[in-house]
Order: sequence, then C-alpha cells, then structure tokens
Amino acid sequence: MKVPTMAELFAAGKPPEILFWVGCAGSFDDRAKKITKAFVQILNKAGVSFAVLGTEESCTGDPAKRAGNEFLFQMQAMTNIEVLNGYEVKKVVTACPHCFNTIKNEYPGLGGNYEVVHHTQFLRQLLEEGKISLEGGKYKGKRITYHDPCYLGRGNQVYEAPRELIRKLDAELVEMKSCKQRGLCCGAGGAQMFKEPEKGDKDINIARTEQAIDVQPEIIAAACPFCNTMMTDGVKNKEKEASIAVMDIAELIASAENL
Repeated sequence: MKVPTMAELFAAGKPPEILFWVGCAGSFDDRAKKITKAFVQILNKAGVSFAVLGTEESCTGDPAKRAGNEFLFQMQAMTNIEVLNGYEVKKVVTACPHCFNTIKNEYPGLGGNYEVVHHTQFLRQLLEEGKISLEGGKYKGKRITYHDPCYLGRGNQVYEAPRELIRKLDAELVEMKSCKQRGLCCGAGGAQMFKEPEKGDKDINIARTEQAIDVQPEIIAAACPFCNTMMTDGVKNKEKEASIAVMDIAELIASAENL
C-alpha cells in the first residue's frame, strides 16, 4: 500500500495537505489495522495528498490522562506537538475519536493548534466534493445500526456525518434505544479499555450490544477502534457473530467502492 511518511514528503519539499494520525489501535491492534488500511485505500482512490508520521508518532496521551496521570500525558503530548510543529502541520485527520478529542481539545493549551477532523467528517467531505461515490450496491437495503462513540458524539457533537454516510450506502439506518445525545458508552473510554470492569450486574458492552441486537441489525457500524473491540466482544458473548458484523464506517465505504 502507498502510505507516505511526513519525513519523506518534507525532505522532497512536498508537504501533504493532511496528516493522517493513525493512533495506537490503528497501528498495533490487528482488527484496527484493517480500519487503517480501508481508510488509506479511500484516500488513495480519492487522490488525497496525505502522510503519516510513522515511527515519529507516539500515543496522544489520552489513556494516561483519563487514568489520572497528567504528568505522563503532558510528556507524551509535548513530544507529539514538537514533531507536528516541526513539520508545520495544519490539518490532522484521524479514525480514532480519542485521538481526535485529545489533539483537538487538549493540545491547544500546550501549544499544538491544528484543524482536527474525524475520518467520518472527512469522508463526508470527499463525498460532497465528488471525490468518492457511494452507490450502495453491496449494502443496499441492509439493516445497519450505528453506535455513537462518546468522544465523537457527546464529546464533540459529531452525530450526522457517520449517519449520512450510512444512508448514502442505500442502507436502512435503524437507531438503537440510546443514541445520539443519549448514546450509551461501549465501556472502553476513560482508560477502561486497559483494565477489568468494576463489580456489577452486567458489563456495559454487553448492555450496549443487547440494545443493538434489539433492533435486529445485519451490521453494527462503529467509528472508533475501541468501540469496535467492545461491540465485537459483545456480539461474540451473545453468539451472534455469524449473523451480525461489526464494521467501521471506513470499511463499509471501502468495500462498497470495491477498493
């Protein structure tokens, strides 16, 4: 796959239009790597000038901050900001709402000011500009329910971009009982991804998966690698993996476009 690094393009005197911030999940998690590849396929197909930081990219510091380690967060953030500012980055696109929220809302206070866009917003923009086309096809009439990631939805009020993309696939968008402003967390945010849940009656990702199953979808669409993991685990717990797929919006578009 053609994935240029910022260092390569900068050395050639061709700074890209956008920096694609991959994030830890998109770089290292086997499932999330598929989301990264799908998004890169779309960027290449649309002729977008982009680059990644590669080995120069470090964790944004989101899990450290949410777990209460402000010192570690600031160390990680400052390292990233130095790299981004060194490359004179103006626009950042990421497929992870945690990275999106942190770079957009936490980095300005530490000297990192960029236009930060979530990949669903960017994909919608590509669609509006005619750089990608969605003629449904594969997903025409399929029942798809969309799970709002906390840091994308309630955290940053991004509700419509992902839903518009699902509708453009000619799919039937069915909403869960808790959606948009009343969306239910998948259970991974706030660094919960990296620890066992507290004692209780039911794991939150199971409760959320049950809400999804209630609307009888063929696909649960996600827009966050953490949510993808938690919903996939929930579907497995309910032994529904044969009938319900969990897919990122970018994967839906890449496969609809047959990239």
